[in-house]
Amino acid sequence: MAGIYIHIPFCKQACYYCDFHFSTSLKKKEAIILALIKEIELRKNELENQPIETIYFGGGTPSLLTINELQLLMDTILTNFNVIDNPEITLEANPDDLTNKQINELSNTPINRLSIGIQSFFEDDLKSMNRAHNAKEAKQCLEEATKHFDNITIDLIYGIPNMSLQKWNDNLQTSFSFGVNHISSYALTVEPKTALDSFIKKGTYPPMDEALFLEHFNHLVTETEKQGFIQYEISNFGKPNYFSKHNTSYWQGKAYLGIGPSAHSFNGKERSWNVSNNTKYINSIQDNKLPIEVEILSKKDKFNEYVMTGLRTIWGVSLEKILIDFGSDYKSHLLASAEKFINQNLLVIEDCHSNQSKESHQRIIKTTQKGKFLVDGIASDLFLI
Repeated sequence: MAGIYIHIPFCKQACYYCDFHFSTSLKKKEAIILALIKEIELRKNELENQPIETIYFGGGTPSLLTINELQLLMDTILTNFNVIDNPEITLEANPDDLTNKQINELSNTPINRLSIGIQSFFEDDLKSMNRAHNAKEAKQCLEEATKHFDNITIDLIYGIPNMSLQKWNDNLQTSFSFGVNHISSYALTVEPKTALDSFIKKGTYPPMDEALFLEHFNHLVTETEKQGFIQYEISNFGKPNYFSKHNTSYWQGKAYLGIGPSAHSFNGKERSWNVSNNTKYINSIQDNKLPIEVEILSKKDKFNEYVMTGLRTIWGVSLEKILIDFGSDYKSHLLASAEKFINQNLLVIEDCHSNQSKESHQRIIKTTQKGKFLVDGIASDLFLI
């Protein structure tokens, strides 16, 4: 099984914290759509006829596309790839685009999952991040979307400077009140060369507070658990049967094809990415050339990636898989490096049964609840350099 990601590189305005590739000008939208269609056709053999189980429209802001444009892209994928009968098809959307009319029209397309960028239900937070929607639109779109879509995830941001725990709790309780079955929640992060980075350096925006991050994160974990959510990845919380199949495929090392400027692809051996420039992307595709850079992954690269992604999920890092895929030296390195974190109650080794057979069990290394917040640093200490 494999997945396809389509990057739509347009936004109405730039969020202060965002470092994804996008343009606030829609002048080249039609040319980009045509280029996306052509890239899909040019790359139809790359996944070697593997069944496509997920299609994901990300960005940028894919909800800026018309229904006809989205349908055209989906039809092109269905024509050129071996898509399963009922794939998970996700559309990232902003609340200001999700009018009642738009939601109703989307519900009549093959799109069956919405990922809505709420971020906060408070006006001052949204303004401080330069979001395009307001608090009223955030609630209105959820009220309507939940009537038409069962599979909805929302994004929330925590750790915003000066955000009280009560305010963060209000965001969570408002989310729960709409009955959504999945929440992706991230700390407000300062990426280099973003507007937020510039504001903090100039002293016009408060610096990030690690203690506030931890307080909000722990509250997030506690409150989502009360509501029946499972923290199946550090930043992702889903009720049973509502985990993101597309994102889970990334974490489990499945192949995926990235279409569009800046989109990444992975085939198990190589990682590749398209140029992050709309004009260069369009011109290259028009010349029947793929604007791609390719990195061949070494054995160490694959080991490090598996450790990083595995520790972020409930599935952990399988010691049996390490032995089979990488050998006894890698397994010994992992166990020796993990020992200090096990002693600090940040990692734990558990027995678990595989899905295929209750008799077949594996030993896995997982983060403890205490270790989850520190997972990136822990994983980097387990890498082979």
